[in-house]
Amino acid sequence: MLDKLLYFDTTLVFDTYIDCLLKEVESAKNKAERYAHSLEDKVAERTQQLKELSQCDPLTDIYNQRAMFDFLRRELLMAKRNQTKLSVIYFDIDKFKLINDKEGHLKGDEVLKAISGFLLQTIRETDLACRYGGDEFCVILPDCDAENAQLICGKIINHFVNKYPNYSLSMGVSETGGDKWCLGEEIIRQADEKMYFAKKEKGSQIRF
Repeated sequence: MLDKLLYFDTTLVFDTYIDCLLKEVESAKNKAERYAHSLEDKVAERTQQLKELSQCDPLTDIYNQRAMFDFLRRELLMAKRNQTKLSVIYFDIDKFKLINDKEGHLKGDEVLKAISGFLLQTIRETDLACRYGGDEFCVILPDCDAENAQLICGKIINHFVNKYPNYSLSMGVSETGGDKWCLGEEIIRQADEKMYFAKKEKGSQIRF
C-alpha cells in the first residue's frame, strides 16, 4: 500500500512538473510569436515611411518630381481607359530669386511652404500637388479639362495674393484626352511653355 502511495505521489509530482514545463514552453512560444508579429509590423511601418520619404519633398511636404511622374503615368493610363480628360497646372513664383536675395532664403522657404498649403487647401483628393524643383510646382488633375483647371488656378492665386500681395504667380495649363493624347513628359512641357507665355504679362496670369 505504501509503495502504491509513493508511486502515486511520484507520478503526480512528475505530471505536475511536465505540465508546468509545457505551459512555460507554450508561453515562450506565444511571446516569440507576438514578438515576431511586432517586428513584422515595425518593418512594414518603416518600409512605408521610407517609401513616403522617397516620394516627398522635405521642405514643402508635398510630392516630389519622381512621385509626380509615377502618378502621371498611372493616371494617363486610367484616363485613356475611361476616355476622360486630364489636365496639368505648371507654375512658379515670379522673380523668386529677388525674394531670396532681398528678403533672405528663410523668407523664400516660407513662401514655398505656404504655396504647398494653398495647394492642399484647393485641390481635390484625387489630384496630386508636387514641387517640381526650385520654385516650380505641378498639379496633376485627373478627370478635369483645361477650363476647370483654370478655375483651380484662380483659387490658388487668390490664396497666394491675399497672403503675399507684393508677389505673383505665372501659371500654364495643358490638357490631354478626347481626340489627342500626350505622353507624360509632353503634357508637362506644354504646361511649362504656357507658363512662360503668362510671364510676359505683369501680375498673376494663367495661360491655357
